[in-house]
Amino acid sequence: MNEQSALDLFSEEKKYIKGTPHHIIFHSEENAYTVMRVKIEETNEAISHKDIAVCGYFPVIHLHETYQFFGTIKRHPRYGEQYEVQQFRKLLPQSKAGIAQYLSGDLFPGIGRKTAESIVDTLGEKAISMILENPDCLQQVPKLSKDKATFIYETLLEHQGLEKVMIGLSDFGFGPQLSMKIYQTYGNQALEIIQNNPYRLIQDVEGIGFQRADEIGRLLGLSGHHPERIQAGILYWLNECCMNDGHVFMPYDETVKGTEKLLSSQEETIDPQAIKHEMEILEEEGKLVIEEEDVYLPSLYFAEKGLVTSVKKLSEQTEFAGGFSESEFFEALGALEERIGIQYADSQREAIRTALSSPIMVLTGGPGTGKTTVIKGIVEIFAEINGLSLNPKDYGNGTPFPIALAAPTGRAAKRMSESTGLPASTIHRLLGWRGSGGQFEHDEEEPLSVRLLIIDEMSMVDIWLANHLLKSLALPTQVIIVGDEDQLPSVGPGQVLNDLINSGVIPTVKLTDIYRQAEGSSIVELAHAIKNGHLPDDFDQPKEDRRFFYCQQAQIIDVVCQVCENAIKKGYTARDIQVLAPIYKGNAGIDALNEALQNLFNPESEDKRSLKFGDRVFRAGDKVLQLINNPDANVFNGDIGEIVAIFWAKETKENEDMLVVSFDGIEVSYLRRDLNQITLAYCCSIHKSQGSEFPIVVLPVVRGYHRMLRRNLIYTAITRSKSYLIMCGEGAALRYAIDQTDVDRRHSRLKEKLEQRFAKSVNDSEDDFPFEEVFI
Repeated sequence: MNEQSALDLFSEEKKYIKGTPHHIIFHSEENAYTVMRVKIEETNEAISHKDIAVCGYFPVIHLHETYQFFGTIKRHPRYGEQYEVQQFRKLLPQSKAGIAQYLSGDLFPGIGRKTAESIVDTLGEKAISMILENPDCLQQVPKLSKDKATFIYETLLEHQGLEKVMIGLSDFGFGPQLSMKIYQTYGNQALEIIQNNPYRLIQDVEGIGFQRADEIGRLLGLSGHHPERIQAGILYWLNECCMNDGHVFMPYDETVKGTEKLLSSQEETIDPQAIKHEMEILEEEGKLVIEEEDVYLPSLYFAEKGLVTSVKKLSEQTEFAGGFSESEFFEALGALEERIGIQYADSQREAIRTALSSPIMVLTGGPGTGKTTVIKGIVEIFAEINGLSLNPKDYGNGTPFPIALAAPTGRAAKRMSESTGLPASTIHRLLGWRGSGGQFEHDEEEPLSVRLLIIDEMSMVDIWLANHLLKSLALPTQVIIVGDEDQLPSVGPGQVLNDLINSGVIPTVKLTDIYRQAEGSSIVELAHAIKNGHLPDDFDQPKEDRRFFYCQQAQIIDVVCQVCENAIKKGYTARDIQVLAPIYKGNAGIDALNEALQNLFNPESEDKRSLKFGDRVFRAGDKVLQLINNPDANVFNGDIGEIVAIFWAKETKENEDMLVVSFDGIEVSYLRRDLNQITLAYCCSIHKSQGSEFPIVVLPVVRGYHRMLRRNLIYTAITRSKSYLIMCGEGAALRYAIDQTDVDRRHSRLKEKLEQRFAKSVNDSEDDFPFEEVFI
């Protein structure tokens, strides 16, 4: 960036404040957002007073130094008038005396007044700019050591570098917040890195996608068929397919065509041969894996390959605790039935027996088929046969509890714990997830030592997490995988549960008898009909536990609110009622529903504190949803809690607004900077509801949701309802959804690779055969 560009940016014609900060009110180490009081020395803004609150993104501010801030005057609803900064610069002293005072100040410890005066006497009033342009000029200063000269240059460079970077990034069109993210990522090298390869921003800086990086690339001449542009386009397109659509790989020809479409414009079409050439280079550099006609991101390729290896190792175990006689099994089963007062059906008995006699097994079935009852039986009889205590207090002195129960979400883990009476945790917590770094305490080097692992809601587990979990098990360990194959697949890449079942290489028990239907549940009956592609003729007829209300999309909010209001009158609370929808935007989307439902369940009042964050308003008493895993606070993606307190910035030691949310008694504090981790939960997405059950589910279904309407989506939503289901909307939209089955087919080779791996073993050993499914 040239000097003239900087002069244009800081032209006196722009609105500005020149002054000295004298008090830092708040400074975030995480994103550098700062609020401070500034004494105004000069301004062309319409400000009558001489002191103002200035806010913006500043990594470091030195009090009592002079700055020029460019921005706009804003009025905060609680803090009053503030100056919101878009750009700024630190004003260096212009006189010899001022420069000498600056160089001998706190910023330059060890540089005394005499040394500073000697530098100014030698280099003159342009001393600072001369040093920055050519640090060797300090060699002219008498008696100045080489170490001190280096220190002076590096300190000046560090503190002047930010200004140059921020100006340069502003020229590229980045706002202050994003500019600060880039500066925090690259430091003073930011402009050099971007100028060399702007496409690095896509991977390194959250919030920057391909289109934004490509705009910068065009400014820098990296357009058309430039190799870096094509490579970035390939990786971006592939990553979007995997993260947005759940694919583990993409076919070679689709990758070429998709990248061509991404990179081409009306003015220029990208040559497919150029794309293929850059794919070869990316493969050579280890940034892509191409296997036959499949194109993988390396992490997904090795996750898929590793999961096959783990399943094979688990299947080959011979020392697992499965050796028991038929009489031992039935004796333990009879004792359990007598103790808990139930009698297992023949199908459930066979499921328990298969689980206990297999090193690894899948247990699947729809709602009401008794999966939870079978899990309890597996745990109890496993302990009985192996002489183990189920009281965690009996294990100490470093001896781990021999049975681990885990699920993808906190609510699913809680349900497991309630049904078995044993501790259960999220998979992340079981593995000792360390947070944003993505590292786990347990892996191949530090494996988990348990004798039995039961994983529930496996349909929600993506291929990355499944691979890490199974490879982190110390052998011998029996593994029971539980899930409903007809529910939505994982948000992340893969379809692990379906592939494990369809491969046929491990014992799979499918529970088909519906026990809850026998108890009169028309919800379960409807769910199984929809799973089989059938919408009963009486779906819209009132039942004891479900209703359907016809309405148009524009009426959805009113109808949903009326339904919820009637439930409130009958004594239900916001915790009992869960509205589910598939999309966020639009007049029947999650955002609009949450706003209306918040006003119904928790209306604004003078004695109730509230806090605005972006487009959202949080109030004390609001029902909220955790959006990310936070193992340090013991809350996880999908957990639902209630705001129990709101504190203003002046009431907290961090000088920042804060919310306190209770998740079933676990209180978690959120500073303002953390509020993107939660959202209102009166209505949530069907994906986020997986692993949970609610007394009442309200499900709108309209044609405006058409891009998301799928059979497994409706099935998943309906099966979240424990006692009462209320659907509203358009019957035609519901029928349309049930007809949509193959549109979300994911590219995965897990099934084929499992079949190949086990088939190889069959050829090597006549006694090793793949298991068949057991339908009971």
